[in-house]
Amino acid sequence: MNKGKKKWLSANVINWSLFDFANSTFATIVVAFVFAVYFKKVVALNQPSGDLYWSLAINISMLVVGLLAPVLGAAADTYGNKKTFLIIFTLIAVSSTGLLYTVTEGMILWGMLLFILANIGFQGGLGFYDAFIKDITTEENYNKVSSFGYAVGYLGSLLSLLVVLLLKDEPRNTFIACALLYIIFALPLFIFVKEKKLNSAKNNLQHFITTGFKRISETIRNINKFTNIKLFLLSYFLYIDGVNTIIFFSANFAQTTLGFDISELILFFVIVQITALIGSFLFGWIADISGTKKTLLFIIFSWSVLTVIVYFIQSKTAFLVIGAFAGIFLGSSQALSRSFMSQITPNEKKTEFFGFYSLFEKTSTILGPLTFGLVSWLTGNQRYAALSIVSFFIGGYLILRSVEETKKPASSKELTG
Repeated sequence: MNKGKKKWLSANVINWSLFDFANSTFATIVVAFVFAVYFKKVVALNQPSGDLYWSLAINISMLVVGLLAPVLGAAADTYGNKKTFLIIFTLIAVSSTGLLYTVTEGMILWGMLLFILANIGFQGGLGFYDAFIKDITTEENYNKVSSFGYAVGYLGSLLSLLVVLLLKDEPRNTFIACALLYIIFALPLFIFVKEKKLNSAKNNLQHFITTGFKRISETIRNINKFTNIKLFLLSYFLYIDGVNTIIFFSANFAQTTLGFDISELILFFVIVQITALIGSFLFGWIADISGTKKTLLFIIFSWSVLTVIVYFIQSKTAFLVIGAFAGIFLGSSQALSRSFMSQITPNEKKTEFFGFYSLFEKTSTILGPLTFGLVSWLTGNQRYAALSIVSFFIGGYLILRSVEETKKPASSKELTG
């Protein structure tokens, strides 16, 4: 038994984790950095309306993924070939990313369409990738394997920044490089990792749709009995929307408002990646001592303060310092949110309610980016747009204060009274 535990880092685990490496190149180059800046500066001719168009592209892609989520979840659970779905979504993401090379000045609709397709492919495949963890390791090693995947993903992000540095004079070439890295590092999972086949008599699209939305309706009915969880999910929806908006617009803000060049943006993202890794460990330790809820409240409050400070920032150095702090809170926001959700959810409801948590996570990029884009477009000033995001953190903070923190795994009886 001990021998088995020592061998959690298997060839399957490594090949699986390389997919995290692969899609992290997309998350960095397309979503957070190069295309986000290129779209505003070049495609939208650096006009304030570019922020609105970018936010609409984000909203449309995430709304589609949110609507697909229950169907994809049903497919991942019941279909005997997750790999087929993962390959399909990956090819959509890779081909659309490569085609971003064709987007030039003024091609707003074409750029939006390709990004929407690429992001749907990227986000839509994540559920199938996550589901593979059951095929490659045992339950006692889930945390180790999952953490290893995230660590490999950070390496992918850092490699992406090196690629951006090498191709900084030809930003369109980074989209070709991103597509190549994405597919190359996805291949080990596609070729070498085997999945456990499921014998399901019903594996057609109609079955997935009816099963998926039946699950959602049942979960909504069940979750109404758990006021504590409902409040946390509402809080989470608001504050994580603020966090996601910052991820989508930080490079855009740095380039447009503060005049960052590509080299300075690369430095900014390297700082964020490193401090995010540190923050994940630091606040995990703090939460063990002070409690998860108290730590989360501090993190959300800190996000509010940082966002207000961004409104006043004039120097690039100050923004780099803010980026370092943001990275620390970024690395801990999602990790502690997931652990807190686990803490307040009854053991027998974890699978069901975490599906709903995942749905909230995917649809929580709708209001924030749209708010930022609208305010930036209407005022012509990204500082006001950044300030508008504070409301999401304040709302999330106030609601979280009313959530009760359980000291042990809760049962349905305890939570419903």
